[in-house]
Amino acid sequence: MHHLSVYDMDKTITYAPTWTSFLVRTAWAEAPWRLALLPLAGLATLGYAVGAIGRAGLKERTHALLLGNALPEAVAARAAARFADRIVGTGVYAGALAQIAADRAAGYRLVLATASYGFYARAIAERLGFDAVIATGVVQEGGVLRARIAGENCYGAAKLRMIEAWLAAQGIARADAVVRFYSDHVSDAPSLEWADVASPQTRTGGFARWRTRAAGRWRIGSVRARAGYSATVTTRHPLHELPARPGRRPTFR
Repeated sequence: MHHLSVYDMDKTITYAPTWTSFLVRTAWAEAPWRLALLPLAGLATLGYAVGAIGRAGLKERTHALLLGNALPEAVAARAAARFADRIVGTGVYAGALAQIAADRAAGYRLVLATASYGFYARAIAERLGFDAVIATGVVQEGGVLRARIAGENCYGAAKLRMIEAWLAAQGIARADAVVRFYSDHVSDAPSLEWADVASPQTRTGGFARWRTRAAGRWRIGSVRARAGYSATVTTRHPLHELPARPGRRPTFR
Protein backbone atom coordinates (compact mmCIF):
# COMPACT_ATOMS: atom_id res chain seq x y z
CA MET A 1 0.00 0.00 0.00
CA HIS A 2 1.29 3.46 -0.95
CA HIS A 3 0.70 6.29 1.51
CA LEU A 4 0.60 9.78 0.00
CA SER A 5 0.07 13.21 1.53
CA VAL A 6 -0.80 15.77 -1.13
CA TYR A 7 -0.65 19.46 -0.23
CA ASP A 8 -1.86 22.53 -2.04
CA MET A 9 0.63 25.39 -1.58
CA ASP A 10 -0.76 28.94 -1.69
CA LYS A 11 -2.60 29.82 1.53
CA THR A 12 -2.53 26.18 2.59
CA ILE A 13 1.16 26.02 3.45
CA THR A 14 1.98 29.69 2.86
CA TYR A 15 0.36 32.73 4.44
CA ALA A 16 -0.42 34.32 1.09
CA PRO A 17 -0.65 33.62 -2.64
CA THR A 18 2.83 33.48 -4.14
CA TRP A 19 2.52 34.37 -7.83
CA THR A 20 2.12 38.14 -7.59
CA SER A 21 4.81 38.35 -4.93
CA PHE A 22 7.18 36.30 -7.09
CA LEU A 23 6.49 38.52 -10.10
CA VAL A 24 7.06 41.80 -8.27
CA ARG A 25 10.14 40.67 -6.36
CA THR A 26 11.73 39.14 -9.43
CA ALA A 27 11.02 42.20 -11.56
CA TRP A 28 12.50 44.43 -8.83
CA ALA A 29 15.66 42.32 -8.65
CA GLU A 30 16.17 41.54 -12.33
CA ALA A 31 14.48 44.27 -14.39
CA PRO A 32 13.13 47.13 -12.22
CA TRP A 33 11.82 49.02 -15.25
CA ARG A 34 9.15 46.34 -15.65
CA LEU A 35 7.46 47.56 -12.46
CA ALA A 36 6.19 50.46 -14.58
CA LEU A 37 4.00 47.85 -16.29
CA LEU A 38 2.15 47.01 -13.08
CA PRO A 39 -0.89 49.10 -14.11
CA LEU A 40 -1.22 46.90 -17.20
CA ALA A 41 -1.04 43.82 -14.96
CA GLY A 42 -3.81 45.42 -12.94
CA LEU A 43 -5.92 45.77 -16.08
CA ALA A 44 -5.35 42.10 -16.84
CA THR A 45 -6.50 41.25 -13.33
CA LEU A 46 -9.61 43.36 -13.89
CA GLY A 47 -10.21 41.46 -17.13
CA TYR A 48 -10.10 38.23 -15.17
CA ALA A 49 -12.47 39.63 -12.54
CA VAL A 50 -15.09 40.45 -15.16
CA GLY A 51 -14.65 37.15 -16.98
CA ALA A 52 -12.88 38.48 -20.07
CA ILE A 53 -9.91 36.15 -19.58
CA GLY A 54 -9.40 32.97 -17.60
CA ARG A 55 -6.90 32.10 -14.88
CA ALA A 56 -4.43 30.67 -17.35
CA GLY A 57 -4.66 33.76 -19.54
CA LEU A 58 -4.12 36.03 -16.55
CA LYS A 59 -1.04 34.06 -15.55
CA GLU A 60 0.41 34.28 -19.04
CA ARG A 61 -0.25 38.02 -19.38
CA THR A 62 1.23 38.96 -16.03
CA HIS A 63 4.20 36.70 -16.74
CA ALA A 64 4.84 38.47 -20.05
CA LEU A 65 4.55 41.92 -18.47
CA LEU A 66 6.73 41.44 -15.39
CA LEU A 67 9.12 38.65 -16.40
CA GLY A 68 9.14 39.03 -20.17
CA ASN A 69 8.55 36.44 -22.86
CA ALA A 70 12.12 35.13 -22.84
CA LEU A 71 13.28 34.73 -19.24
CA PRO A 72 16.67 32.96 -19.26
CA GLU A 73 16.58 29.67 -17.38
CA ALA A 74 19.55 30.75 -15.23
CA VAL A 75 17.73 33.92 -14.19
CA ALA A 76 14.56 31.94 -13.44
CA ALA A 77 16.53 29.48 -11.28
CA ARG A 78 18.22 32.33 -9.41
CA ALA A 79 14.91 34.09 -8.82
CA ALA A 80 13.23 30.85 -7.70
CA ALA A 81 15.97 30.11 -5.17
CA ARG A 82 15.89 33.66 -3.80
CA PHE A 83 12.11 33.63 -3.51
CA ALA A 84 11.97 30.15 -1.98
CA ASP A 85 14.45 31.15 0.71
CA ARG A 86 12.24 34.10 1.61
CA ILE A 87 8.97 32.15 1.61
CA VAL A 88 10.28 29.22 3.64
CA GLY A 89 12.04 31.57 6.04
CA THR A 90 9.13 33.90 6.82
CA GLY A 91 5.98 32.92 4.97
CA VAL A 92 5.00 29.38 6.00
CA TYR A 93 2.57 28.38 8.72
CA ALA A 94 4.23 26.62 11.65
CA GLY A 95 1.23 24.29 11.72
CA ALA A 96 1.96 23.32 8.13
CA LEU A 97 5.60 22.62 8.93
CA ALA A 98 4.52 20.45 11.86
CA GLN A 99 1.99 18.48 9.77
CA ILE A 100 4.48 17.95 6.95
CA ALA A 101 6.98 16.60 9.48
CA ALA A 102 4.32 14.37 11.05
CA ASP A 103 3.28 12.93 7.69
CA ARG A 104 6.90 12.27 6.78
CA ALA A 105 7.50 10.55 10.12
CA ALA A 106 4.39 8.42 9.54
CA GLY A 107 5.86 7.15 6.28
CA TYR A 108 3.78 9.21 3.86
CA ARG A 109 5.26 10.31 0.55
CA LEU A 110 4.93 14.08 0.34
CA VAL A 111 3.53 15.58 -2.86
CA LEU A 112 3.01 19.28 -3.55
CA ALA A 113 0.16 19.92 -6.01
CA THR A 114 -0.16 23.59 -6.89
CA ALA A 115 -1.45 25.92 -9.57
CA SER A 116 1.77 27.90 -9.18
CA TYR A 117 4.43 27.51 -11.83
CA GLY A 118 6.64 24.52 -11.18
CA PHE A 119 9.87 26.39 -11.88
CA TYR A 120 9.61 28.22 -8.56
CA ALA A 121 7.27 25.88 -6.65
CA ARG A 122 9.89 23.14 -6.91
CA ALA A 123 12.42 25.33 -5.10
CA ILE A 124 9.95 25.84 -2.23
CA ALA A 125 9.06 22.15 -2.16
CA GLU A 126 12.71 21.13 -2.05
CA ARG A 127 13.32 23.32 1.01
CA LEU A 128 10.26 21.88 2.74
CA GLY A 129 11.30 18.28 2.08
CA PHE A 130 8.66 17.26 -0.47
CA ASP A 131 9.27 14.17 -2.57
CA ALA A 132 7.43 15.29 -5.71
CA VAL A 133 5.83 18.36 -7.27
CA ILE A 134 2.77 18.53 -9.52
CA ALA A 135 2.43 22.07 -10.83
CA THR A 136 1.61 24.29 -13.77
CA GLY A 137 4.25 23.94 -16.46
CA VAL A 138 5.77 26.69 -18.57
CA VAL A 139 7.00 26.46 -22.16
CA GLN A 140 10.81 26.22 -22.21
CA GLU A 141 12.74 26.50 -25.45
CA GLY A 142 16.19 27.66 -26.42
CA GLY A 143 17.27 28.14 -22.81
CA VAL A 144 14.44 30.55 -21.94
CA LEU A 145 11.04 30.40 -20.27
CA ARG A 146 8.20 31.67 -22.43
CA ALA A 147 5.09 33.36 -21.08
CA ARG A 148 2.96 30.38 -22.09
CA ILE A 149 1.58 27.55 -20.01
CA ALA A 150 2.67 24.07 -21.04
CA GLY A 151 -0.31 21.75 -20.74
CA GLU A 152 -3.05 22.57 -18.24
CA ASN A 153 -3.16 25.15 -15.48
CA CYS A 154 -2.97 22.95 -12.37
CA TYR A 155 -6.22 24.22 -10.87
CA GLY A 156 -9.61 22.76 -10.02
CA ALA A 157 -10.52 19.61 -11.92
CA ALA A 158 -7.29 19.91 -13.93
CA LYS A 159 -5.29 19.47 -10.72
CA LEU A 160 -7.00 16.14 -10.08
CA ARG A 161 -6.30 15.04 -13.66
CA MET A 162 -2.64 15.92 -13.21
CA ILE A 163 -2.44 14.07 -9.89
CA GLU A 164 -3.99 10.99 -11.51
CA ALA A 165 -1.54 11.24 -14.42
CA TRP A 166 1.35 11.48 -11.96
CA LEU A 167 0.10 8.39 -10.12
CA ALA A 168 -0.09 6.48 -13.40
CA ALA A 169 3.44 7.58 -14.33
CA GLN A 170 4.64 6.31 -10.95
CA GLY A 171 2.97 2.97 -11.58
CA ILE A 172 0.64 3.41 -8.59
CA ALA A 173 -2.91 2.14 -8.94
CA ARG A 174 -5.48 4.26 -7.12
CA ALA A 175 -6.78 1.18 -5.29
CA ASP A 176 -3.27 0.65 -3.92
CA ALA A 177 -2.90 4.14 -2.45
CA VAL A 178 -4.12 5.88 0.68
CA VAL A 179 -4.24 9.61 -0.03
CA ARG A 180 -4.47 12.56 2.32
CA PHE A 181 -5.23 15.90 0.69
CA TYR A 182 -4.79 19.34 2.26
CA SER A 183 -6.15 22.53 0.68
CA ASP A 184 -7.38 25.97 1.64
CA HIS A 185 -9.67 26.51 -1.34
CA VAL A 186 -12.96 25.12 -2.56
CA SER A 187 -11.54 24.89 -6.10
CA ASP A 188 -9.80 21.74 -4.85
CA ALA A 189 -13.11 20.05 -4.06
CA PRO A 190 -12.58 17.46 -6.86
CA SER A 191 -9.27 16.39 -5.31
CA LEU A 192 -10.66 16.48 -1.79
CA GLU A 193 -13.57 14.23 -2.77
CA TRP A 194 -11.16 11.87 -4.54
CA ALA A 195 -8.88 11.58 -1.50
CA ASP A 196 -9.28 9.13 1.37
CA VAL A 197 -8.68 11.80 4.01
CA ALA A 198 -9.74 15.34 3.10
CA SER A 199 -8.46 18.20 5.22
CA PRO A 200 -9.96 21.58 4.24
CA GLN A 201 -7.81 24.38 5.68
CA THR A 202 -10.17 27.35 5.50
CA ARG A 203 -13.19 28.81 7.20
CA THR A 204 -14.72 30.02 3.95
CA GLY A 205 -18.50 29.65 3.99
CA GLY A 206 -18.60 27.85 0.66
CA PHE A 207 -15.93 25.43 1.79
CA ALA A 208 -17.72 24.85 5.07
CA ARG A 209 -20.86 23.93 3.14
CA TRP A 210 -18.88 21.57 0.92
CA ARG A 211 -17.30 19.97 3.98
CA THR A 212 -20.71 19.41 5.55
CA ARG A 213 -22.10 17.82 2.39
CA ALA A 214 -19.02 15.67 1.83
CA ALA A 215 -18.91 14.55 5.44
CA GLY A 216 -22.55 13.50 5.19
CA ARG A 217 -21.90 11.44 2.06
CA TRP A 218 -18.77 9.86 3.39
CA ARG A 219 -20.25 9.00 6.78
CA ILE A 220 -22.83 6.74 5.16
CA GLY A 221 -20.14 5.09 3.04
CA SER A 222 -21.38 6.20 -0.39
CA VAL A 223 -17.94 7.57 -1.29
CA ARG A 224 -14.41 6.09 -1.12
CA ALA A 225 -13.77 3.08 1.04
CA ARG A 226 -10.92 0.89 -0.14
CA ALA A 227 -8.44 -1.55 1.34
CA GLY A 228 -9.97 -1.19 4.77
CA TYR A 229 -9.73 2.61 4.83
CA SER A 230 -12.87 4.71 5.24
CA ALA A 231 -12.91 8.19 3.72
CA THR A 232 -12.77 10.96 6.29
CA VAL A 233 -13.32 14.71 6.29
CA THR A 234 -11.40 16.43 9.06
CA THR A 235 -13.02 19.32 10.89
CA ARG A 236 -9.97 21.05 12.33
CA HIS A 237 -7.50 23.44 10.70
CA PRO A 238 -4.14 21.95 11.74
CA LEU A 239 -2.00 23.75 9.17
CA HIS A 240 -3.23 27.21 10.11
CA GLU A 241 -3.11 27.04 13.87
CA LEU A 242 0.17 28.88 14.33
CA PRO A 243 2.06 31.50 12.30
CA ALA A 244 5.70 30.76 11.55
CA ARG A 245 6.93 34.00 13.11
CA PRO A 246 6.03 35.13 16.63
CA GLY A 247 3.68 38.09 16.62
CA ARG A 248 2.32 37.57 13.11
CA ARG A 249 -1.31 36.60 12.93
CA PRO A 250 -2.47 34.35 10.09
CA THR A 251 -5.70 35.28 8.34
CA PHE A 252 -8.46 33.10 6.94
CA ARG A 253 -10.54 33.93 3.93
